[in-house]
Amino acid sequence: MMKRALEPRLLDELADSPAVALLGPRQSGKTTLALEVAKTRPSIYLDLESPPDRARLAEPEAFLSAHQEELVILDEVHRVPGLFPVLRGLIDKARRKGKKHGLYLLLGSAGLDLLSQSGETLAGRISYLELGPLQLRETGASSLDTLWLRGGFPDSFSARSDAASLRWRQNFIRTYLERDIPMFGPRMPAETLRRLWTMLAHLQGGLLNLADLARGLGIDVRTTARYLDLLVDLLLVRRLPPWHANVSKRLVRSPRIYVRDTGLVHALLDIVDTDALLGHPVVGASFESFAIENMAAAARPTATCHFYRTSGGAEIDLLLAWPDGSLWAVEVKRSLAPTLEKGFHFALADLSPKRRFVVYPGKERWPLADGIEVVGLHELCSEVARAARSR
Repeated sequence: MMKRALEPRLLDELADSPAVALLGPRQSGKTTLALEVAKTRPSIYLDLESPPDRARLAEPEAFLSAHQEELVILDEVHRVPGLFPVLRGLIDKARRKGKKHGLYLLLGSAGLDLLSQSGETLAGRISYLELGPLQLRETGASSLDTLWLRGGFPDSFSARSDAASLRWRQNFIRTYLERDIPMFGPRMPAETLRRLWTMLAHLQGGLLNLADLARGLGIDVRTTARYLDLLVDLLLVRRLPPWHANVSKRLVRSPRIYVRDTGLVHALLDIVDTDALLGHPVVGASFESFAIENMAAAARPTATCHFYRTSGGAEIDLLLAWPDGSLWAVEVKRSLAPTLEKGFHFALADLSPKRRFVVYPGKERWPLADGIEVVGLHELCSEVARAARSR
């Protein structure tokens, strides 16, 4: 197992909170991480997709009361939403006995059902963490090309060949469309959702235009918005919000849209290997989204992520907004000899960010004019993570 960067924070949250919800897409490594944590303390693990384990919760209050001296790990907890009122009562009972933390670790494949249920019943008793697919800080700088091509789902990343990895991702997409998505929302045509997902892959990093998407799908805008919201709630798609600064400029107000895992982008576009990727029109947008996802994961939850763009052409790919009000500006370049357009300099003049970076796939670091530093993606992600921990 690769060491997950989230593990120390998960242990801290368990030390402070009665319940922790670990959310993330299927197959991103939640169960593996939870079982590693289970090795550090008395624990019991229940997979709520398993009929025998669900049968053990036929009388949930009696069963869980018998295990209050252990960490109870409930996997795919959204399958039994009726558990949340029971957990609330058990947490309050444990608090009165002086046991105030480390009772339950809840694993869920999406935010929507889990958040809506627990928000009503576990407010003040639960904290939330997001575990996405593997990141470059976890796999190492030398793995950049493989991680970018195959994405961060552990089974895809570690497959014996690019072709085997592609087959895994194609099966993953099919499973989501045919089984998982219908479980989370109202019945939606699998073929329409596949077309939407593929359209988003083609539009990787572009501005969201729901009307255009709806026309392409042949459905109305409200239905398209509902489908897109579902993919966002399933942590498969990111809407990167624009930065609305108090500047005398006309700002773009539509979010940018990304399929979060680049391996899924490449599978949706039938890109088999690195040679095919480098020759595909999506290559630049794919690397940009790869870099943004890695930096967003490193900054979470301390900094918020945005992009900046004006109608006059000033643009920054990623703005990290820190709690003290300072900004870090990041421009993403795939070239090993990156050059900057005027729009980036115009945006720097608009916002005066504290730190200014050009991130690229290499390993060397050097300064440019105007306080800008060229830095490799792995090194910058590590720097962002250190800044996030220190604030």
